[in-house]
This record gives sequence, structure tokens and C-alpha cells, in this order.
Amino acid sequence: MFDFEGDLLLDDGKYKKLFQIAEKLHSTLNIDVLLGEIFIALKDIYPNFSYHLLLSMDTHSHSDLPIIDLEYDNDNIAAIQAFESGNVQFENTQMGHAILYAPLKGKREIFGVLQVIAPDTKEFPINEVEFITLFSGCAGGALENAQLYQQSLRTISDLKLINETSHQLNSNRPLAETFEFMSTQIKASFEANEVGFFLFSHQLTKAKVLPGSTPYFFTRQARIYVDYIKEKLLKENEPLFIGDFTLSDKNHGTSFHSIMAVPVVVSEKLRGFCMIMHRCPYFFSFESFTLLQSLVHHSSLALTNSMLREELKVLVTTDHLTKLHSRKFLDEKIQSSMKNDGEGTFILLDIDNFKEINDTYGHQIGDEVLIQVANLIRGNMREHDIGARWGGEELAIYLPKVPLETGAAIASRLVKKVAESSEPHITVSCGISYWNKESQDSYQYLFKRADEALYTAKETGKNKVVIQGRS
Repeated sequence: MFDFEGDLLLDDGKYKKLFQIAEKLHSTLNIDVLLGEIFIALKDIYPNFSYHLLLSMDTHSHSDLPIIDLEYDNDNIAAIQAFESGNVQFENTQMGHAILYAPLKGKREIFGVLQVIAPDTKEFPINEVEFITLFSGCAGGALENAQLYQQSLRTISDLKLINETSHQLNSNRPLAETFEFMSTQIKASFEANEVGFFLFSHQLTKAKVLPGSTPYFFTRQARIYVDYIKEKLLKENEPLFIGDFTLSDKNHGTSFHSIMAVPVVVSEKLRGFCMIMHRCPYFFSFESFTLLQSLVHHSSLALTNSMLREELKVLVTTDHLTKLHSRKFLDEKIQSSMKNDGEGTFILLDIDNFKEINDTYGHQIGDEVLIQVANLIRGNMREHDIGARWGGEELAIYLPKVPLETGAAIASRLVKKVAESSEPHITVSCGISYWNKESQDSYQYLFKRADEALYTAKETGKNKVVIQGRS
């Protein structure tokens, strides 16, 4: 049993020591340092006691200190009572130890509970209860000051992030560059594993992943997360904070547990959403959730303007009917290719007897025929190939860095597919021209040779491919 009268007598010297401890605790605004100082003081005052801090805060990182998360369970009834009431609570164990729970009170809130265990003692003397209560109050006040300081630093940092992001987004960046910038900012600020941006279709049935999202969101594996978040946002229309995401499908192992998602709303209309994920459960704090909402909210207008600029660009460079590129866009790309590439093949395509189709079936069917051929063209192109509406019933394909014979094979395959799959049945004729760095050439002359080859194809039976300079 401890000799409280001899070893822990509460006198003027003890109060003076408490004053010195208070000065030291209030001299630091670093929470981690402060927690360490609390235990140093406890060891100095009560070397034979054991103690823990049961904290409601999630900011501590000391794995080597006796710090425990304050949890609401049946094993911590006295601790919870001290935390909720703000009054000291006591507990006796079967092993003859006295346990005291003193709340860590600040002016605005209680940050946790100090647990003090006195071995071989039935109860704490009143003077020791008073001293520990004063000590815990001092520690609580210091924790509050440190937390307020850390919160002010975070607020300043958050405002800087929001202002910098808003400034950058309002600088008329291209769409891909805009979301790439946002993704980089969010990954750095939130330490997220994955960051995704999504645009809803007009009917809100699909969520298209936008450029700038991390590569994972372009994979099939990501769809289960994206589809879940999409449905939740459409149903609840509220930001989502998920600490430990689990799937009902037992066959699909969950790789990402922490998820935050914020809708992009402009003029009270849901346009899309941003979602970030981390593999660890409960990785994101509620403060980070609030910051993400502020960041997306302040960026929504700039993001939407960037998307609208991109949509306008697509409208300007795309033929409304066929959804192929415009003639102007094709001209610019060919001129650029002839400056930067070593070779290229140009295919000019014309629908045979198109006037008869319009006269027989009507112009609506004529439009549908153009759309069918345009779809077949898209299905036979690589990512960097360019399909365009040349004018009327004439369409064009440019194949950068593609040799003549390869281009001719692509054209022949396309002529065959049109004849086999079109409804009503139609055929097409193709004229092909080619350029390379070894010969002096221009895009006007490239077009002229393809046009002449197309004329030859038309005059010699149609439904065929003719290469420049060949009959």
C-alpha cells in the first residue's frame, strides 16, 4: 500500500510543481509533443502509478505512449461516465487497485479521460483527487489550445489550397489539364490512392470517367465502386463519407475501404461527381471530408466551364449528322501530320448512287445510310486515325504514319463491309492518295490525287478501291 502521507503529501511545493508543469504544457502547441510532456510529468509526480490517456481525438500518433482511443463499450463504463459528465469517477478492481478517471476538460469540450491506477490501494485520498483533477484540467486546457492552433493552421492551409485551385481552374485550362491539376492537388492534400472525376449523361443513367482521373478508374475493376457511388448520389444527392466499404458480393474482395464522394452541382443540377479512395479503413478524417466538399464546391463552376468549352470544341470540330470530324479539322490535322510525320495515307470515300437512294427512300433514309457508313469507318480506325465528313455523301479517312499498301487494305476491307452489312443495300467507292518525306507534296495536291482516283473508281464500275496513279 502506498504511503500517501509520506510520498505524495499535497503541500505548497506540490502546487508550485503543478504551476511549473502548467507553464511547460502551455508552452507548446504541438499536440504530439504535448502528449509526451503529460506523461513525463505524470512519471515525475507518480513514479509508482500506471496511467493511460483515453482520447476522443484522432490526432495522436504516439505508438510508444499509453494512449487508447476512447470507445463506448461495457469495459469502460467509468471512463465514459467521466467523459460525458465532466466529473471524476472511481473504480475498484478485484486485485485491490484503485482506479481514477479524470476528464481532460477544456473551455469548449472534453478531449478524453486520464486514467490513473494506484496499485495495492483501496481508494484515493481527497487531496490526491484534487491534485489529479487540477492536473487533468491543466492538460485539457493545453490540449484545447494546441488543437485550436492546429485547426487554425489547417484552416489556413485549406483556404490556400482552395484559393490556389480556384485560381488555376479559372485560367481557361483545357479539360484534360484541368482535371489532371485537380487530381494532383487532391492526391497530395488527402494522400488518396485513387482520384476520379465523372460526368453524368443528360439522362443521369451513365457516369463517364473524365481525363485526369487516376488510371485505376479506367479499368473494369473500378466499375463496382463507381456504380455503387453513382447510385447512392442519385438516390441521396448528398456527399458520401464511407469509413469501411464492404461489398455484399462475397466473391469480390474489397481493395478500397475508405471512400469520399462529392457531387458536382451547378445551377441546382447534378452534373457529375468527384470520388477519392484509400485502401485502409477509416483513413480519411471528417475534416478532410469537409475540405473535399469545399474544394469541389468552389471548383464546380470552373470545372463545368471547362467541360462546356470542351463540348463546344467538339461541336465545332464534329459533323452533327455523322459525328465524324469536320472538314476543317481534317485539313488542320493533315497539314500538321505532313510537317511532323514521315508518311500518311488519305482515303476519299463516296456512297454510290446516293441520289437514287434519296429519291427512292427519302432523305431520312439517306441520312441513316450516311450514319451507317460513318459508324463502319469509326469501327475500322485506330485511335489516332481521323474520319471526317468531306461534304454531301463524301467521307474521308486520314491514316497518319501508315504506308500506302496498308491504307489500301483498310479501304478494301471497308468497301467489303459496307456492301455486306448496309441496310438498305449500298456500295461505296474509294480513291487513295499517299505522301512521304521523300517527295515534295502539299495537302491540296494530296486531296487532288485522291479525288482523281475516286473519279476513276466511279467511272470504272464503282464499289471498288483505286490508288493514285493506278486504274
